[in-house]
Amino acid sequence: MSGIPTSSARLAARRGNRASDRLPWLAARRALLAGLVCLTTLIGAGLMWRILQPGSVTPLQWGILALFTAIFAWVAVGFWTAVAGFLLLLTDRDPLTLARRPRVAAERTLPITRGTVLAMPIHNESPEGVVAALSATAESLIATGEAHHFALFVLSDTTDPAIAKAEATAIAGLQWHLEGRLTVHYRRRDNNAGRKAGNLAEFCRRWGAAFDFMVVLDADSRMDGKTLLGLVRALQARPGVGLIQTVPLPVRQVTLFGRLSQFAASLYSPMLAAGQSAWQADAANYWGHNAILRVRAFMDHAGLPHLPGRPPLGGEILSHDFVEAALLRRAGWEVQLETRLTGSFEEMPGNLLDFARRDRRWTQGNLQHLRLLSAPGLHGLSRLHFLLGATAFISSLLWLGIVLAGSLDAMLIARSEPTYFGSAEQLFPFWPQAQPELIAALLAMTATLLLLPKLLGLLLALGRRAGGYGGRARLVASVVLEGLAAILLAPIMMAFHSAFVIGVLTGTSVDWGAQDREGRAVTWRQALRHTALFAILGGVWIALVQWQVPMLVWWLSPVWVGLALAPMLVVASGSRRPAALLARLGLLRTPEPQAYAALLGERQAKMLEERSDDIASDTADAETPAPRPPPPECPGEMPSQPLHKES
Repeated sequence: MSGIPTSSARLAARRGNRASDRLPWLAARRALLAGLVCLTTLIGAGLMWRILQPGSVTPLQWGILALFTAIFAWVAVGFWTAVAGFLLLLTDRDPLTLARRPRVAAERTLPITRGTVLAMPIHNESPEGVVAALSATAESLIATGEAHHFALFVLSDTTDPAIAKAEATAIAGLQWHLEGRLTVHYRRRDNNAGRKAGNLAEFCRRWGAAFDFMVVLDADSRMDGKTLLGLVRALQARPGVGLIQTVPLPVRQVTLFGRLSQFAASLYSPMLAAGQSAWQADAANYWGHNAILRVRAFMDHAGLPHLPGRPPLGGEILSHDFVEAALLRRAGWEVQLETRLTGSFEEMPGNLLDFARRDRRWTQGNLQHLRLLSAPGLHGLSRLHFLLGATAFISSLLWLGIVLAGSLDAMLIARSEPTYFGSAEQLFPFWPQAQPELIAALLAMTATLLLLPKLLGLLLALGRRAGGYGGRARLVASVVLEGLAAILLAPIMMAFHSAFVIGVLTGTSVDWGAQDREGRAVTWRQALRHTALFAILGGVWIALVQWQVPMLVWWLSPVWVGLALAPMLVVASGSRRPAALLARLGLLRTPEPQAYAALLGERQAKMLEERSDDIASDTADAETPAPRPPPPECPGEMPSQPLHKES
């Protein structure tokens, strides 16, 4: 019976890990990051304390200090992670080994000896989009000459009959298109029990034992063939590693919001990921797709349990990937984030409403993770991943609390008479004094933590790949444009996330359906329905501030302006015209579409459309072509893992 690994099992796993290259100075890296984060947080909290300290500190101000300290610590983690990533990329060091020559370069000559399945779970997705993405990845893999080591499995959970029919036809066309070059299998379940995690677990139990490795793809994933070979070779060469996560970048964005997000991810994500990889090292996280895992380890140790209680915080674990990584690490398997393998891509929601809808699902899943913080046997960094993942959404509620509490405190002070004598025994009066130098220092420190990572990302791009962004002038202009947009959109996402967290905590669950990745436009009616309340409440709030403390209005403008303009900004986010205009001006360009034109272009989609026409003409008088049945099963067990100590 599978359970929490014993200490002897963990010791054996760690000894096995010694067959791979060790990760030097690992404890020192983590201690350094922890020390820097703690020091930064203490300085920020100390400045805030000194600003609040003149006179007696009220309960409201104690609350502001507590919220500020929590937020400052979370921001400090991101800041020092970005600094670490910048230094590693600047000096061209491998984030895992700190060596100048990355391990993936040394592994490039290894012969491939293991069988790998490319598994794509889908649920009510666009069949055309699925097949286009799969075909692009397949053609890139076939071009390497190593496709015979791979098989492709489409794992359908589609419940809509019309989509299911079109899906089967599309997969049949893909099988015909790749006939003799790459094996394509198709399986459709009658229900979607367990959602994506249940879909993959069912595949593992029926066919997993036939493969050594599995690359998990989302419906919009596209991966370069050389990247796939690099992942397989890396897992072969690192016997103690159970999962390797790549850094997928968003691509193929056509709306204003999509282009802004694509640009920001291209510029900053590689740097942040390098910093994360350096301190996470053997206890990295899993993002659910564009990753390779060792099938036997995954089946033995990553079966998901049910959380006790009702949804939204109980029942099925929604954000399964974090938990699967934690379970693998608990069993002694390393989980790594490999940043030196490029060529990993995904698509994303193209407007602010669809982006927020996806975040609503992630909010519920990540808040569930807080219930796992005390689970025995977990690695300390796995617990930190759970905490940081939840904080990514809770922080919005904390920011909102700070803004509202600070506004209330300022209004109360403005309406109150100063107290010069705190007690009858006090001989000299207390004269309240403003401390502008402390306020300026805290504002400068906060701005540095938030903005310096963007500047570091810009400096790296200016020095090495400015041409891919349209040249230095266009790159700088694009960074300014993205920064201004981020300031305007941040209050809207703060309001959305705050509402989501409150909804989950008050018992509202969410439907976990298919994502909209097509970059649809947003109507004024939709925008007003979802954000008019934000604008109204923001207007009432700032009107009260203007009435009581007028000088505070300008200080709060980065928050209330975005809220006031929320409906207009949501409509603009899904618009294609401004995105096309910026593209003609050479702004918000990214180098990835140029480097991977065949993988990210429309050539495969056109080829498949031609193939589909051929199939239609050949079967005009016959039934709709059906995909070939899946291969014979190779069954194996994937037991659910306990999150408590067995008696």
